[in-house]
Amino acid sequence: MSFIVGKDVLPHEYNTARVYNNNTAVRLKWLMWFVMVLFALFTVRTLQLALEPSEYVHYGLNTNDVERRADIVDRNGVVLAKSVKSGNIKLYPPKVKDKDKNAVAKVISDIVPMEYSFSDALAIVNSGKSGVYIKKRASEDQINKFRLAHKKYDCFEIEQYTIRRYPQKNIFAHVIGFSGKDEGLEGVEKTFNKYLTENNDALKLSIDARVQNIFHEKLSIAMNKFSAKGALGMMMKASTGEMIAMVQLPDYDPNNIKSSSAETRRSKLLRDNFEMGSVFKIFNTAMAYENGLENNVYDVSKPYPIRDKYNRVVHNIKDIDSFYRDIKKGKKKPRMSTPEIMLHSCNTGSAQLALEFPANTQKEFFHRIHFDKPISFDFGKTETAIMQQHWGPVEKATASFGHGVSVTPMHLLLGVNAMTNGGYFIYPTLLKRGIGAIKGEKVLDSEISAHLRNIMYRVAEETTAQKARVPGIKVGGKTGTAEKRHKDGTTDKTRNATVFVGIFPVEAPQYVIMIMLDEPHGTTETGGWKTASWNAVPTAGAILNEIMPLLFE
Repeated sequence: MSFIVGKDVLPHEYNTARVYNNNTAVRLKWLMWFVMVLFALFTVRTLQLALEPSEYVHYGLNTNDVERRADIVDRNGVVLAKSVKSGNIKLYPPKVKDKDKNAVAKVISDIVPMEYSFSDALAIVNSGKSGVYIKKRASEDQINKFRLAHKKYDCFEIEQYTIRRYPQKNIFAHVIGFSGKDEGLEGVEKTFNKYLTENNDALKLSIDARVQNIFHEKLSIAMNKFSAKGALGMMMKASTGEMIAMVQLPDYDPNNIKSSSAETRRSKLLRDNFEMGSVFKIFNTAMAYENGLENNVYDVSKPYPIRDKYNRVVHNIKDIDSFYRDIKKGKKKPRMSTPEIMLHSCNTGSAQLALEFPANTQKEFFHRIHFDKPISFDFGKTETAIMQQHWGPVEKATASFGHGVSVTPMHLLLGVNAMTNGGYFIYPTLLKRGIGAIKGEKVLDSEISAHLRNIMYRVAEETTAQKARVPGIKVGGKTGTAEKRHKDGTTDKTRNATVFVGIFPVEAPQYVIMIMLDEPHGTTETGGWKTASWNAVPTAGAILNEIMPLLFE
């Protein structure tokens, strides 16, 4: 009997005319190696499964299937968002042996005593149901305890997953946002979703949790004290753009977003436009210096009429009644220079300055500091600011003291920073940056910036921003109060927004701060006044007084 490789044949079947095929042998050899490799892989995987916890093997759940997401921490490493293990625990009563029923019931009542007494647990064990969820969203400690119980009694199922937790709760709500099952949905969770899903190292933010908590506390007090609709606060490093604090009230708990509305969750710091009032006199004064008007003197003793080309009065610019009373009492000058107009927050003087600007000066200036467009940065972008459509005499005059132009709080913060940090527009960031100044766009002459800082220092020392002063450091500031508008565009004298912007130290600003109260009310303590000097300024002072030791420790 003869044989051919791969065949078993009888002699009469063998054909001596056939030639032996070497290709067949090669293919068979490769097939043998393939089978050996496949067997080796199967063996390795079997060993892996054998080493995993029993419930993963039994129920086909591998730890690699559990969603991973990097932590988010503040600039000092304080955890702001973290993925923690959780799971649903299911009991299969038919799998519990009669001799183990009491023991299993005791396990359940011991691990989750708030949900089940021993008798409650025993009733479920004896229920005869095919399967019962006894705990949903269990903690990692509870999961570990049920895992041990499963090894002994083989009657539990652990459906493990991760949940995103926010230890600081509502303090960072509008900064961190929240995530859904597979991706970030708001705030940092959304804008840095790619990093958070692809990295194990924590995302380190520029925010300081200690400062953030102080902002939140003082703004909450002010909001309640002045019965305000809302309160906003931000602080940024002047040279790097690092956001140190960002607080918005009302807020919400990202651990329980179902209890909040979409309106509450929207970032007003970036998305809502406000007329900012007299804070805009900072920009008006900068334009005056750029156009050589810094030494001009104007009559501010009475309202200033704006006339059309036919010399008809179309609008009267005036200041509050107390301003004119102070002039009569000799507390204020009837004629003021450009720096004095900003120092005393004079509307009539600001308007006269603006009307002397060359055509398109304001439009070009606001374009230069990005007030006429949304601003994009690493954690989102602002809403589009609302500029004047026509820059006639009335529009030029009213824009000089912050009426008719609406910007977001972030626009304002960045604009004031550019006016006072030496003239550089710095884009903000929520990421912690290294040591050293970040180059920005040069938008203002450094000498003019120094003049503005000096006037803001005098405002804080002599006039409306005095309550923002703190011992041991020079603070500069400017206030603004703007009446809000009805839907038809007319002003509503019953509602206003108050704002304070500050810089410190004045000599070489390291930080810029903004505090705003939305629709505050007067109190007995304020004599019914609801302007910025009575609410936004003392709120800023309370914040600065507490954060200074933290910033310069």
